[in-house]
Amino acid sequence: MESIQSKFDLRGKVAIITGSSKGIGKSIARGLAEQGAKVVISSRNQESVDAVATAFQSDGLEAIGIQCHIGDAGERKSLITKTIEKHGRIDILVNNAAINPYYGPLEGSEEAVFDKIMDVNVKAPWLLSNLVLPHMKEKGGGSIINISSVEGLRPGFGLGLYSATKSALIMLTKNQAKEWGRYGIRANVVCPGLVKTKFSQGLWTDEKLVGKVTKLLPLNRIAAPDEMAGIVMLLASDAGSYMTGGVYTADGGYMISG
Repeated sequence: MESIQSKFDLRGKVAIITGSSKGIGKSIARGLAEQGAKVVISSRNQESVDAVATAFQSDGLEAIGIQCHIGDAGERKSLITKTIEKHGRIDILVNNAAINPYYGPLEGSEEAVFDKIMDVNVKAPWLLSNLVLPHMKEKGGGSIINISSVEGLRPGFGLGLYSATKSALIMLTKNQAKEWGRYGIRANVVCPGLVKTKFSQGLWTDEKLVGKVTKLLPLNRIAAPDEMAGIVMLLASDAGSYMTGGVYTADGGYMISG
C-alpha cells in the first residue's frame, strides 16, 4: 500500500511558476523543487530567473530559468514551448505573477491602468492556462494553482481595482475546475493575506497600518513568503488529488477578524 507521505512526492513532475524570481513565487518554487519537481523559474528578467535557478541548483534542486512577461503573448507561448522542449511535459502551473500599479479610490484611476491590471492579473493567467491545457490533457491530468488574495474576497480601501482582478481570478479558477476536471486537471486558488514581500512593501512598511492590521489578526502578525508554499505543495501533489475548485486562505485569520 502506498504511504500517505509518498503522495507529497513530486519527482518526475514539471512545474512552471510565474513571478518566481522573488517573494511568494520564489518560495513556492523552492517548496515544489524540494519535493522533487523540476521547476521553471519565470519572471520578466532573464538574469533574475537565472540567478534563482543557479541558487536552487547549487542546493541540489532541479531548476531552469525562462524569461516571461506574462502580459506578452509571444513570451507566454515561448515559456510553454521552451518548457516542453526541455522537459517534454507540464504537470503543474502556478499563476503567481501579478501587478498593482495603483493605490487609491476607484474613481481616481485612469482607464489605461485598469486595462493593464486586468491584462496581467486576469487575462494572462487565463491564456497561460489555456496554453498548458493540451499538454496536461495529453498526460491525463495536472494541477493549476492560481494565486489570488484575500482582497479578492473582502473589500478594503485603496485596492479596489486590484481586488476586482483577484476576485475575477477566483471565479476563473472555479470555471477551470468545472470544465477541465473531466481531463483529470485540478484547479484551485490560494488567497494570501498581507505577506512581507517587495510587492506589498508599500503596505507593510507603513507602521501605523501594520499595527492596525496585526491587532485585528488572530495570529497577530503578517506573513513571511515561505508560509505560502505549504498549501501550494499540497495542491500540486497527489496528496491533494481530490481538491479542485477550492478557495484556500493563508491569511493569519484575516477573514474571521472584525
